[in-house]
Amino acid sequence: MTTHHPLAILGGGLGGLTLARVLHLHGIEATVFELEDSPTARTQGGMLDIHQDSGQLALRAAGLYEDFRGLIHPGGEALRILDPQGTVRRAEEDDGTGTRPEVDRGQLRDLLLGSLPEGTVRWGKKATGTRALADGRYEVAFADGSALTTDLLVGADGAWSRVRPLLSDAVPAYTGISFVESDLRDAEARHPDSAALIGDGFFMCLGDEKGFLAHREGDGSLHVYTALKADEDWLDTLDRADPATAKKTVLARFEEFDEGLRRLIADADGPLVPRRIHALPVGHRWPRTPGVTLLGDAAHLMSPFAGEGANLAMLDGAELGRALAAHPGDREAALTAYEEALFPRSTASATASDASLRLMFGEDALARLLDQFAAHQPAGH
Repeated sequence: MTTHHPLAILGGGLGGLTLARVLHLHGIEATVFELEDSPTARTQGGMLDIHQDSGQLALRAAGLYEDFRGLIHPGGEALRILDPQGTVRRAEEDDGTGTRPEVDRGQLRDLLLGSLPEGTVRWGKKATGTRALADGRYEVAFADGSALTTDLLVGADGAWSRVRPLLSDAVPAYTGISFVESDLRDAEARHPDSAALIGDGFFMCLGDEKGFLAHREGDGSLHVYTALKADEDWLDTLDRADPATAKKTVLARFEEFDEGLRRLIADADGPLVPRRIHALPVGHRWPRTPGVTLLGDAAHLMSPFAGEGANLAMLDGAELGRALAAHPGDREAALTAYEEALFPRSTASATASDASLRLMFGEDALARLLDQFAAHQPAGH
């Protein structure tokens, strides 16, 4: 069965939902097609710092800023940086004056979902392919055998976008960095030493082209990213069926780290989750193509080391929605205006992300990171 939708958004992540919300506020109907079977099909990841100059602007455009303020995790902007010997090299408290408050990604997504009319999101729609039709429309085929046609197709469908090939031959490349994600649940009661080590907010420990990044979740658990420079196939050596063996494989790469830091892996609850870090080329862009565009990771996948991914996706969605509202009846003018702002914005963020990756996993990473923080210390502190 094939249905027609004037404006179709592939991907129900933060960017696609922000676009749908802004369009709704301006009276423009859109339909979101999401591969997950329901809003609760999986957990949505950990905490996000929402930046004043991007994510917060998007939430204001979506009319959801005040509701967002109610989701902020108190203390989430605290920071601790340790060396591999477990010595605290920098500590900052969250005094409430920061510009990057932390919220739970799942709660933020629920806020956006709840702001949309019933039926806006169609669940269980995994796209298997897209193609341009002779009449200027686009067709999307889904794994369930259904299909749609649309006059305007927006690819908000992430790193391995099915829409991107309509515009660009670029594919994400492995950055050389691999993550192993893990959780320590009910940390204050079950893992008090690790809870004290990480603190209330964001935690970093770097050394010898590897380290730990972690934060405290709103539910009291600790989410840990064990990160290291590794060959692309190194994660394949982890025995995912046997967490104890997988932990030993990871710990073998951190033998010189303090035992308290190693416990972030050794004491993890549940399975370890491997993740290779990919990125599109810095400066990725495409020629203006009628009736189709991209936002978020589909447009500018970058490593997470500038903290911009979710923020940019939301800002992209808000800006695209506002451009379409500002050019009624002239879709191409709207897409041109959107992309002319998108490309330099995403290039700047991707450049910063790439520079952060090189700093954090290069020589003298900890010293360089501490120097960077010192250089940005406000006067009088």
